[in-house]
Amino acid sequence: QVHFVESGGGSVQAGGSLRLSCTASGFTFEDTDMGWFRQVLGKEREPVSCMSWDGHSTFHADSVKGRFTVSRDNAKNTVYLQMNNLIVEDTAMYYCAVLLKGCSPRVFGPIAKAYEPPSDFWGQGTQVTVSS
Repeated sequence: QVHFVESGGGSVQAGGSLRLSCTASGFTFEDTDMGWFRQVLGKEREPVSCMSWDGHSTFHADSVKGRFTVSRDNAKNTVYLQMNNLIVEDTAMYYCAVLLKGCSPRVFGPIAKAYEPPSDFWGQGTQVTVSS
């Protein structure tokens, strides 16, 4: 059974930083591309960042490029999202997810929904709140 433990969310002022962690179990993490998504209540979920299983490829949404960094430690079954220079618009619930169709620019494109995994492959979410 796939299981995730997410942590690192919280409240921070604009310009601050947070580091999200997602520790996974129930599948072969080291062979699996992983992604981070976020959702504001009442709005569509959107992809934020993703990383290939070997860490060699990463992609980010335009809105977070240059501010967010995704990384992973396969020995710890953990993927991270380092968020710097946070802005109010980054306020959302953040989720990690298994990318069954891989980490690629298509995760962020016009058919991004097709690359989202089924519900069993999502973390429980961690709230990030950025105040001005």
